[in-house]
Amino acid sequence: MFARERVYFLSAGLIFLLVLFGAAFPAEFARGAGVALATLGHYFGWFYLLAVFIFVVFLLYLALGRYGKIRLGPQDSAPDYSFFSWINMLLSAGFGVGLVFYGMAEPMLHFLTPPHGMAEAGTEAAAELAFQYSFFHWGINQWAAFTLVGLIIAFFQFRKDRPGLVSNMVEPMLRSVKRPRPIMDGLNVLAVIATVMGVATSLGLGVLQMNGGLESQFGWANNFWTKAAILSAMFVVYTASSYSGLDRGIKVLSNINMTLVLIFLAYMLISGPTIYILETFVHGMAGYLGNFIQMSLTLPPRDSSGWMNEYTVFYWAWVIAWSPFVGTFIARISRGRTIKEFVFGVMFVPPLLACVWIAIFGGNAMFLQLEGTLDLAAAVDSDVTSGLFRMYEVMPYTAALSALTLLVIFIFLVTSADSAAYIVAQMTDNGSLNPPLYKRLSWGVLISAICITLIAASGLRGLQSASLVSALPFSIVLFMIMIVLVRELSSDRRDMLLNLYHRNDATPVGGDIFETDEFSELDTEERIRRRLVTRNPRLK
Repeated sequence: MFARERVYFLSAGLIFLLVLFGAAFPAEFARGAGVALATLGHYFGWFYLLAVFIFVVFLLYLALGRYGKIRLGPQDSAPDYSFFSWINMLLSAGFGVGLVFYGMAEPMLHFLTPPHGMAEAGTEAAAELAFQYSFFHWGINQWAAFTLVGLIIAFFQFRKDRPGLVSNMVEPMLRSVKRPRPIMDGLNVLAVIATVMGVATSLGLGVLQMNGGLESQFGWANNFWTKAAILSAMFVVYTASSYSGLDRGIKVLSNINMTLVLIFLAYMLISGPTIYILETFVHGMAGYLGNFIQMSLTLPPRDSSGWMNEYTVFYWAWVIAWSPFVGTFIARISRGRTIKEFVFGVMFVPPLLACVWIAIFGGNAMFLQLEGTLDLAAAVDSDVTSGLFRMYEVMPYTAALSALTLLVIFIFLVTSADSAAYIVAQMTDNGSLNPPLYKRLSWGVLISAICITLIAASGLRGLQSASLVSALPFSIVLFMIMIVLVRELSSDRRDMLLNLYHRNDATPVGGDIFETDEFSELDTEERIRRRLVTRNPRLK
């Protein structure tokens, strides 16, 4: 029993021990979280920035190059889900909770503390820079790690008919190792722990904001018991969703939530300072795209403010830690799509919607701030979880907006927990597409437990440090799977060209001159001789 379920028992046991330690020694847990955040940010901040930028370049190379038309499944397969449902599920599982948490708050925080000290706080220049960097943090770079993991898992799972496990992605590099099984099990356990920490961070942000909204608008106590009650309610709904399965539970909730989100966005755009919001979006996108490389690789050597650790490094560590979950989930719903469609769909559509969200909600807040109507920057700086609800106080239908926001956050929490428990259960069930219910429920309990432990012990700081610590080793794994993916794609393309070569009476079809030369049945010496004596008739 243990031999067959060793990944499940090892990973669940480690998470359970971490929960016990955090509950028994909260002060030590909080102190360790702070030290980890500062130390890893100082020594490895450059690595996180460089790694994510490399992921972006690598994925664009795959999408725009010779491998772009390869399908994630049989070459004649069609996508399992419509484009609308596919995008909705990406957003619900990917970053919905975090975006609601930071979408309005982040521009205000950058307004008070401009990135890298590049502008004077509280000025128009600081406002422009705030949106530029908010778009950057929620843009292409954030989704690169998700796209990379999802791409290779989908490729192996649907085109190679192999379980969608991280160990299978790295296995080709371990063929010279005599006993690869312990290493592969260790990689799977690492992926599970990174996933649980990343998901716990996202769920924790949502719980903190829900509690902040309930306190601000409805007078609920902002304490441990309220947060535990929110998680308990989430778990009840998540359990009902789990019984329904992926195609019903998560899909239905995702479509409902995205419909609410689109209605919400339209209302906020029309009822707010519409022209200012549209100008903010266009100007912010210009700054983001025009300075993309500079922002991706900027790491001031004398930055003592801690801004990089607090934002860019945390974000990149968060998405790397979360990439096994989001990547596996994206792979699960992306069967039949081409690599080009997958990369552009995953890496560009959700970031575009995220920038729209930030422009609308952040634009409303920044307009109120600059006009002197409400000091939202100070409100967010004082309590980031309730800043959004403070903005609603000067808008029509305050109670309705607050209630709708809480509903959206809650559904995002449920879909994130549901899909996370499903994916972690799959990762601990040898990559099965239909893991047993007891594993999904047990992981739901453990994810909720580590989430409430991090919140109780050290709040937002603990959530940030959990992502940072778990992301470092897994980022090395991502570089390994990049190498494996290129090798597998090259081999797969050669097989397709060779098949065409034989089907068309030994006529080289679709390959470049070097690939088609390899298909020839002539021996190496004869191929070289013929190549040397061949002349271009136009040169005579």
